Amino acid sequence: MPRVTYVNGRYVDHRQAAIHVDDRGHHFADSVYEVLPVAQGRICHLEQHLDRLERSLASLAISWPVPRRVLPHILAEVTRRNRLVDGLVYLQASRGVAPRYHPFPVDTPSSLVVSAWAHSGPSEAQISQGIKVVTQPDLRWKRPDIKATGLLPNVLARQSAREAGAFEALLINDRGFVTEGSATNVFVVGADGALLTHPADNSILGGVTRSNVLKLARNLGLEVGERPFTLAEVQRAREVFLTGTTMMVMPVVRVDDTSIGDGKPGPITFRLRDMYKDLRRS
Repeated sequence: MPRVTYVNGRYVDHRQAAIHVDDRGHHFADSVYEVLPVAQGRICHLEQHLDRLERSLASLAISWPVPRRVLPHILAEVTRRNRLVDGLVYLQASRGVAPRYHPFPVDTPSSLVVSAWAHSGPSEAQISQGIKVVTQPDLRWKRPDIKATGLLPNVLARQSAREAGAFEALLINDRGFVTEGSATNVFVVGADGALLTHPADNSILGGVTRSNVLKLARNLGLEVGERPFTLAEVQRAREVFLTGTTMMVMPVVRVDDTSIGDGKPGPITFRLRDMYKDLRRS
């Protein structure tokens, strides 16, 4: 079945979907995005994603391309037209089409693109055996908390991981702290069983999955901390896992040349993954 994509008021064949060459998202990455999971035909965590989209738009002074109350209907229609059961819905909102000048244009309507595709997530082998990650310097701009589309440093970091035979790259800032992955948030389980992740400040993108995992961990009775931590703390951890829309909770068993714990995914990681799967189905 042909894919269908929404572009500025029209549902079109994905192969014909296009934006204008002068769209500021194209010229300047002057745009923001969201990736929403779809499970059993239903968009998950919708309001949390729209809340984050609202913060991103406001941070860049981009107007809503459609009223917020309308956007869920567009997302649902794209999901329906693509007959999507399990997968992802992607939306991108830019400042719009204008001549290529750096200052914001006046009275230019913002643009909206929404597409969808099937996605099954990590393989069962990756989940059961855990994954390897590598470390890279955090070269991103100083506001990664805004979900903007200028992702070239993230792309380069993820490519370095692929070339090293790893799943993801952990980013380390100039103060020596692990911030997050190229497209994930990072959690460690200490020797005492306490959970630790970087605080949701301007140094990281506050993931929807991250936020939900923190709630689940507290409901489980785990001690939870949010503070900067070093690579050495990651290497000494009992367990390490990543969170993100496409993977939920993903066990890490190797960081660069260091095995984590006993080199196998740990029980807290698997417990939180099972709880998250139940949350997404509920």
